[in-house]
Amino acid sequence: MMYEGVVVGVAVLLLGLAVVAGPWWPRVWLGLTLAGAAAAVGAAVVVLVTGNEWEWRSGFLIGGEGLHVRLDGLSGLFVVLAAGVGAAGAVYSLGYWAERQYPASAARSRTWWSGMVASMLLVVTLSNGLHFLIAWEAFAVCGYFLITLEGEKPAVRAAGWLYLAASHAGTVCLFAFFGLLAAKSGGWELGPMRGDASLAPMFWLALAGFGMKAGLFPLHIWLPSAHANAPSHVSALMSGVAIKMGVYGIVRFSGWLPLPAAAGWVVIGLGAVSALLGIAFALAQNDFKRLLAYCSVENVGIIMIGVGASMLARGHGDAPWGRLALAGALLHVWNHGAFKALLFFGAGSVLHATGTREMSRLGGLWQRMPWTAGLFALGAVAVAGLPPLNGFVSEWLIYLGLIDAVAGKQASALAAMPAAIFLAMAGALALATFAKAGATMFLGAARTKPAAQAHECGNWMLVPMVTLAGICLGLGLAPVLVWPALERAADVWHAGCFASVVVPLVTLGWVQLGLAGLMATAGTMLWRKVRANNLRRGPTWDCGYAAPSARMQYTSGSFGGLAAAWFGWILRPQRMLRRVRGHFPAEAIRLDRVPETMLELVIQPLAERVMQLSTAVRRLQHGHLSVYILYVVAALAALTGLVLLENVP
Repeated sequence: MMYEGVVVGVAVLLLGLAVVAGPWWPRVWLGLTLAGAAAAVGAAVVVLVTGNEWEWRSGFLIGGEGLHVRLDGLSGLFVVLAAGVGAAGAVYSLGYWAERQYPASAARSRTWWSGMVASMLLVVTLSNGLHFLIAWEAFAVCGYFLITLEGEKPAVRAAGWLYLAASHAGTVCLFAFFGLLAAKSGGWELGPMRGDASLAPMFWLALAGFGMKAGLFPLHIWLPSAHANAPSHVSALMSGVAIKMGVYGIVRFSGWLPLPAAAGWVVIGLGAVSALLGIAFALAQNDFKRLLAYCSVENVGIIMIGVGASMLARGHGDAPWGRLALAGALLHVWNHGAFKALLFFGAGSVLHATGTREMSRLGGLWQRMPWTAGLFALGAVAVAGLPPLNGFVSEWLIYLGLIDAVAGKQASALAAMPAAIFLAMAGALALATFAKAGATMFLGAARTKPAAQAHECGNWMLVPMVTLAGICLGLGLAPVLVWPALERAADVWHAGCFASVVVPLVTLGWVQLGLAGLMATAGTMLWRKVRANNLRRGPTWDCGYAAPSARMQYTSGSFGGLAAAWFGWILRPQRMLRRVRGHFPAEAIRLDRVPETMLELVIQPLAERVMQLSTAVRRLQHGHLSVYILYVVAALAALTGLVLLENVP
């Protein structure tokens, strides 16, 4: 147990040194960051494999409180995620955000990167409410400076301010949560408190604060613009890890505290809505990074479906189906971190080569960027939840839990059945979304000159992508190998027996392996057959036109029209149309835009009303003493009148 503590301390120290080295020595910074990440992963793996828990309390005080650090199965699972993606992104950044291309921001990006990874490691290991809030705020501030590395762009500044405002709104809820918890428990120390039923209502504050960071619908308003406008390696860290800090908070405190009776119903409902609407918004996007951002909303929804089901099961005698759903949710935390970081790295490679995020300005990239195209396709298969990759395994476990809940014919079936239906619909839309993205970006003919002149990325960017692709494949083909880690993490939330799940996971692994072999064999045979028949390249299907052009291809908007038709009630698409008119018509134009519905049509109008009201109230303060005396007299008269009315018999 002392080993884990020493290694955790070394990891934090190395990342702290990386913060200092970042502006001056890129290679030294990378070495320190990788060493710190490796130390953190090593300590977490020991805990996850052995089941040992490590706790340490300092003799010195910070803010009047002694430092309390805890590394158990649940925090270990998130430590592996944060350190792993943080290390991959650090390597990727040396090629993507190189000093020669971004001399003004590359140095400070390295400092904020290591600071963010270190603060996230502290968030998942600190067991003191006051220190948790300090680490949480440091993590939010580091994220802001990473998002705004290109702060000279108005869209980037707006995205950064929106992220910061949303983060602070969540922090206000968490400050209230930890403050009330400290008032009721008599201190800032955190730990299991299920025995005190009076703490149950505070779960709603935790859900609001952590749900804002996780990007649950409709609290996701900051997420699309932040992920779209941040540098791609930052987007990978934000999507793959940062939003999981919100998931960590919900899982951790739902395990430590008593839950309100409606908690499971609300969480599974929010998860189902986030999964379906998140991917509906993704399908309607033309910006591929914004598409990936909305896909993160969907995947957080999938995780919350599993967590909500486990909360429902706790209210029904800790039914085994809840443990299945929780295991699937925890595995999906890892899976989403791996394939979403891979997809954002692939998106960064495309943006690096073409300079645009608009899918309808791309096309034909697979010929010029075969590695990026292949790795992006692998990530797309994983995120769509298709076998034989890792996304299928975690969703399969959640499905098993929901199906068992329905089969039990208990009251929880009323929530499990709609959640399973929403999950299935989200999976179908995810397949359509990434078929659209892959086809529009990589297949067909190049639509613009930058797409025709694109080039493959360098090794600094390719190596992390290949590594993450290998993790996606490994988790899909051998899921039983990570079962001990899931068991340790789930046992921290609620102790129980998971042995009955190991055999199906072994069987699933063999099925996945056989399917992968069959697909590889069929692909090889098909390729040989095509080569033997003298493969010839030709233009994309031209619909019978004698002189086809790239403009005749399906665009991103063509696919997005499906989502706009089905979900127009929430997407609220906006269209600009100029038809062909006259004998010598100008060029026809059709532009479709899907607004950020919650932000632009709900939050912003509400904020404008608040600003108008505050402006009107501010006029009451004008500096005339006689009018201020009149205010006091009027207030006293009103209070006197109320007192007299109360005393009237």
